[in-house]
Amino acid sequence: MRIDLHTHSNVSDGTQPPAELISAAHDAGLDVIALTDHDSTDGWAEAAEAARRLGVVLVPGMEVSCRTPEGVTVHLLSYLHDPASLGLLEEITKSKDARLSRAERMVERLAEDYPLNWDDVTQHVAPGATVGRPHIADALVAAGVVADRNEAFASILTSHSRYFLTHYAPEPAFAVELIRAAGGVPVFAHPVARSRGRVADRRTFYDMIDAGLAGVEVDHRDNSADGRAWLRQLAAERDLLITGSSDYHGTGKPNLLGENVTSAEALARIEDLGTGTAAVR
Repeated sequence: MRIDLHTHSNVSDGTQPPAELISAAHDAGLDVIALTDHDSTDGWAEAAEAARRLGVVLVPGMEVSCRTPEGVTVHLLSYLHDPASLGLLEEITKSKDARLSRAERMVERLAEDYPLNWDDVTQHVAPGATVGRPHIADALVAAGVVADRNEAFASILTSHSRYFLTHYAPEPAFAVELIRAAGGVPVFAHPVARSRGRVADRRTFYDMIDAGLAGVEVDHRDNSADGRAWLRQLAAERDLLITGSSDYHGTGKPNLLGENVTSAEALARIEDLGTGTAAVR
């Protein structure tokens, strides 16, 4: 069984509609896929319909954007939560509103130096999706400023750039608590991906575990070899489940569906723990 538990559609920063993503997963030989758009469950219904039609198991999920008090970004995967759970819904709505405001202000700064305006950016945003840095990157590509998203993030949109602005996001342990309260299963996404920037310190890990963290995404292309070894040790010590995933974004990133996978045993444990909704079969 081939299981990929971290993918994105154009509901957030992927490039394919949810149904097209499921079709691509089917063509890639995946048996199970989780749709984990950033701070959104809006793609679940379309993905579920395609999954039933194609015989792919869908694990409904979401990637929650978090930030530590020290300013370190943490991404938290939530599986099988109730999308109508008030506490979690209110928090992600607050984050999405802040993300939109941040994007508008970043585009204003960029427009001072590059041929870019807000309309240029929104052309790359699917209906209902929240504008983020990937969409700004797509607009910069279209304007001929950079060759692709990777170049944009390595230069103009890096967190060290003068154009970069932060936005509100919940603290990681609080997000873990909200996911658990919504019947979901919280898993720390690419926890030691140092190539992306600063990573959470060990105190953050332990605070999240104390709050109810269920697992860690170990097998991810951005996790270092030493980091993966430490994560496996931590998982064994704290009885955390281990996942592996692609973090697929369509043409938005080089990541390929199924390039890392999760065991059937880990999926079974996620399904045992998740009470907010169920996998689609």
